[in-house]
Formats: sequence, C-alpha cells, structure tokens
Amino acid sequence: MLDTTFFGLTVLSAFTSFITACMGAGGGAILIAVMALILPPAAVIPVHGLVQLGSNIGRALLSWRHINWKLLAVFVPFSFIGAWLASLFLVQLPSEVLQLAIAVFVLYLCWGPAMPKVVAGNAGLGLGGLGTGFISLFVGASGPLVAAFIKPRSKDRFQSIATFAATMSCQHAAKGVAFGVAGFVFKPWWPLIFAMFLASIFGNWLGLKLLGRISEARFHRLFQVVLTLLAIQLLWEASAALLGH
Repeated sequence: MLDTTFFGLTVLSAFTSFITACMGAGGGAILIAVMALILPPAAVIPVHGLVQLGSNIGRALLSWRHINWKLLAVFVPFSFIGAWLASLFLVQLPSEVLQLAIAVFVLYLCWGPAMPKVVAGNAGLGLGGLGTGFISLFVGASGPLVAAFIKPRSKDRFQSIATFAATMSCQHAAKGVAFGVAGFVFKPWWPLIFAMFLASIFGNWLGLKLLGRISEARFHRLFQVVLTLLAIQLLWEASAALLGH
C-alpha cells in the first residue's frame, strides 16, 4: 500500500470518528465509501469492520458512564445470533437489496409515525438486534439503522452516543470473527488497522468534547439530517447497482 494511501486513510479514520462522536452517526458510512474506492473489494467490509471495532470500543470507553446496559442486554445477544445466521449465507445475498431495505427503514424511523408499542419495546429491540446483526456482514452501512433504533430509547445525547458505540463494538466484533472463520486473512492489514484505530482515539475524544457543547435540540436535528443523508446515499447506490444489472 502506498504511503500516501496509508496516511490518508489514517487521517480519515480520525475525522470519521469525530463525526460519529459529535453527530451520532455517519462516520462509518463515510469511511467505507472511501475505502471501497481504494481497497480490494474482498477486503473492504472485513477491514472496515475491525477499524470500526477499534473506533467504537474507544468511544464506548471514553463515555462508558452513559451506556444503557439494559438496552445492550436485549439488543446484543440477538445481534450475535443475527451475525451467526448471516455467516451461513455470507456470499448469497445481494447487498443492494439490503441497502434499499436499510434506507427505507431509516427514513421511516426518522420521519414516519411512532412505532407501535410492541415494536418499540423489548420485542422490537430484539428483532432490531437480530436484523442489524444479520445485515452487518453484507453491507458496511448497518450503523445508521442501529443508531435509529438506539436514539429513541436514549434519555439524552450522551447515552445515545455511548450506547451506540457499545452496540456497534459488539456487532463489529461478531463481524470480525465471522470473516476470520470464513477464511479472510487479516495479517497483511494489521498495520493499517492499528494506525487507523490510534487515529480514531483522537477523533473520538475531540468529537465527545464538541458533543458536550451541543444542545439536545441541535443534536436531534443534526442526527436526523445525518441519517436522512445517509439513507439517501444508500438509496442512490442501491438504485444505481440494480439499474446497472
């Protein structure tokens, strides 16, 4: 890998971690969009997954006091089950169909009517964990959907960011294990992954500092705008892929 590419991705990791830490989501989607232009296709999702694992662990540790552990206790086990099920069909589902589904559901969660109580409760949370854990192995943009599940169940922006980071840490860990078992060789990518992880620590720290200066109302608006833009991007990419076929 060229030194300029290595350095550029490392700096981008810091920037995208900053974006997620202060806006609630978006950094991972930006990062994978750039990595898809640079890295071999087979390496994009597994390498991105481990980079995001490090970034989210760092953000979760920096904000651990705000984590909603009860939410994690419901969401994460189902997320692991979803990832296990997905590992059985790792190369059999079209990613563009999943992207369309994510985009539509994110837009509904952001702008649609409130979900029925049965869906908004633990049953819906468990299904959300199962579904997002499943699709995380096929597309690198499951984060916006997870964030859309976590945000309405969080009492403030700090709990939303912290719980999202802890949840995504678990999902990316499951993804890394699944790709490792499937035979992906991570060894050549460890230097880049480690450098991007170190850079993400600074981005997370700076983003959380800025988060403390943003009001709840402004964070809510930024969150909705960011998720809406990500959903539109997914719609565009999926539509272009489907039409291209």
